[in-house]
Amino acid sequence: MTAVAAGRRGVATGARIGVLLVFVVVFLVPIYVLLVTSFKPLTEADPGQAWNLPGTWTVEAWRVAWEKLAPGLWNSVLLAVPGSLLSCALGSMNGYVLSKWRFPGADVIFTLFLFGMFIPYQGVMIPLVQLLVGLNELTGLQFYGAVPGLVLAHVVYGIPICTLIFRNYYVTIPGELIEASRVDGAGMLRTYWSVVLPISGPAIAVVIIWQFTSLWNDFLFAVFLTGPQSWPATVMLNNIAGAQATPYSQQMAAAILASVPTMLIYVLLGRFFMRGLMAGALKG
Repeated sequence: MTAVAAGRRGVATGARIGVLLVFVVVFLVPIYVLLVTSFKPLTEADPGQAWNLPGTWTVEAWRVAWEKLAPGLWNSVLLAVPGSLLSCALGSMNGYVLSKWRFPGADVIFTLFLFGMFIPYQGVMIPLVQLLVGLNELTGLQFYGAVPGLVLAHVVYGIPICTLIFRNYYVTIPGELIEASRVDGAGMLRTYWSVVLPISGPAIAVVIIWQFTSLWNDFLFAVFLTGPQSWPATVMLNNIAGAQATPYSQQMAAAILASVPTMLIYVLLGRFFMRGLMAGALKG
């Protein structure tokens, strides 16, 4: 019986590994096509030869893609980095107050925050444009048609989800820790800065990954709220197209270049992602 059971376990393990390998292959096939096509000359880069290795290996598509995409990549950096950090700071402070320094009506405020997660982008596009145009006129600064306006839109739109993540994480912090800081004479801000913030690493990682990915991959807001000089990488990537023929190799190279920053964020912070995302799932 022991041998039979061991054999069954071995078959089950082999079946699981086989299924996982199938999923790995399915996942890697598009990446293979991207890489192979990006090193082909334009004469070989067409859908009929997508699976073939390049007859002539060249990096010309990468050079052209970089020249076309570089301004957009820099605009995306100017969008994603400050936008992620601002969203993280605001979400952390909101989550801290709503979880550890409760006040009358806190649950109602938190519910209203959550409602913001379900407002579609399309539903606020016209009012948002009008708001940014008004800010241009009121301040004399350029919000509409520039990166700052896009950052503002994403920070405001990101407050609900960032608040939810931090609030659920801070609920897991023992209340005794907060009470001890109060006994030691620390106020709300001192407790947040010296006690809560230093142990917020997993939640910060989740929010940074979430917001950075959302901002970097944004297309709709970018098209409506910015001009050609402020277009991020996603809009630039969409515009890499030929008049008579589609430069597939350039598009593939540009797609890889545009995806590298988000992959790096996941590699650097990914080990904190699930821990921070699941915090508060069983309580709070």
